Amino acid sequence: MSLLTIGAFARASRLSPKALRLYDELGLLAPARVDPVTGYRLYAPGQLERARLVAWLRRLGMPLARIREVCDLGERDAAAAAREVRAFWARVEAETAARRDLAAFLIDHLTWKDPLMSPTVEPAAEPLEIRYAALSDTGLVRESNQDTAYAGPRLLAVADGFGAGGAPAGAAAVRELRRLDAERVGTGVVPAGELLNALEEAVEQAGRAVRDIAGSGPAPHEVGTTLTAMLWTGSRLALVHIGDSRAYLLRDGELFQITHDHTLVQSMVDEGRLSPEEATSHPQRSLLLRALTGGRDAATADIRLHDARPGDRYLLCSDGLSAVVPTEDVRRVVGSAPDPERAARELVTLANRAGGPDNVSCVVADVVRPED
Repeated sequence: MSLLTIGAFARASRLSPKALRLYDELGLLAPARVDPVTGYRLYAPGQLERARLVAWLRRLGMPLARIREVCDLGERDAAAAAREVRAFWARVEAETAARRDLAAFLIDHLTWKDPLMSPTVEPAAEPLEIRYAALSDTGLVRESNQDTAYAGPRLLAVADGFGAGGAPAGAAAVRELRRLDAERVGTGVVPAGELLNALEEAVEQAGRAVRDIAGSGPAPHEVGTTLTAMLWTGSRLALVHIGDSRAYLLRDGELFQITHDHTLVQSMVDEGRLSPEEATSHPQRSLLLRALTGGRDAATADIRLHDARPGDRYLLCSDGLSAVVPTEDVRRVVGSAPDPERAARELVTLANRAGGPDNVSCVVADVVRPED
């Protein structure tokens, strides 16, 4: 079998000689033979497939250590290697989406700091209001209710506590955010930067309140709460989310989940390791990766803006609803109930009809014009 020089192999694989030398040092792509006298690296034609795969994966931005794992796996099980690539790309897309949201906010925020434009007032927007209802129920199995649901003129919030101090943890987190409702965050359209900064500060205070409740017991990290909340200002909603409580938007008859569960099972779905159907019955579907807890390390909440439209209906709920009632049934009730209070009552009823295995809380809010 004729061996290829490093130059010829580089041209055939579209990898530079410098890259080939690096991959040899890392054990990613070792030459078939090294001349003992000259030290020249020689490659077998059969190595071209692995080399081309390395080149393609590098173009995807995959780290070299993971490329080695995928290439080794591909030589034994091509289907398994394909799943690893799918999982990597799913993670890239999720991270890109998060950065896209942040970039959009920064572009908007910096545009309105332009000296040729108003530094304190955003574009004129149609003034809107919200009409809302909140309901929390113990369910049919649990002895106590660790959920907290709140709805006010500026704030909508749901928290699902867990652990020995779960109920006070959830209540404390929502209480810290309710300060924003009491302050009313102004009376008109608040600049995006101020809105998000106020919410981020309130979430930090909520985290401190949860840690105070957890105290310095033997396992403070086992006490905590999820938190999903929306802060309203004129025509925009600032969303904060951590855990597996959810926020949905009903717009033009379609129901959209606008939060992303911070659970182990959801991360496995994101990486292509589980299908959404498999996730619904997975034994670890409630295992949280992020929440407000009594642990020292503060988890990061998702915070972003949503533009509201007249006719929108928002639903915030604990997993006592979303994990028990099929999404189509939720959409049917949210889409047909004549007002938020009726929608909240019917959703809780559905959860209890399905066995009520957990506490269930929901907040429903309609976006309306003031004259409606």
